[in-house]
Amino acid sequence: MVHMFLNGGGMKGGNLHHLIGGAPFLGAATTLPIYRLHSVPLDGAADDHPALEHTGLGDGAAIQGELYDIDFTVLRTSLLPAEPPDLELGVVGLADGTEALGMRLRDSAADLPGLVDITEYGSWRAYKTAKGESP
Repeated sequence: MVHMFLNGGGMKGGNLHHLIGGAPFLGAATTLPIYRLHSVPLDGAADDHPALEHTGLGDGAAIQGELYDIDFTVLRTSLLPAEPPDLELGVVGLADGTEALGMRLRDSAADLPGLVDITEYGSWRAYKTAKGESP
């Protein structure tokens, strides 16, 4: 089992939540303020998914998500194959001083056309709700 920070479709109510195989919910979680949050288009669809970008100290914000205890087999066979190509598995620093695995924007995707910085919303849910859409 591994702690996994989710901040998009894998969260409760999200379109990918079923892929985490009933993993135990450990609670709401917030990142260290070293990330930017982006809305990423995919195949012509705006706002397809969120992406955390590690920016380092001084240029980021705390981003909200959820923490789960995910089995490695579920991670390898179910969740990771469903992730878009602009994201990669990495370590995410959390506000409580711990770390968890999480999906992050690949460095090579930082200049992806149509990428929208939504950091000011603090979470994918808040961004989608502000647009009148379901997260």
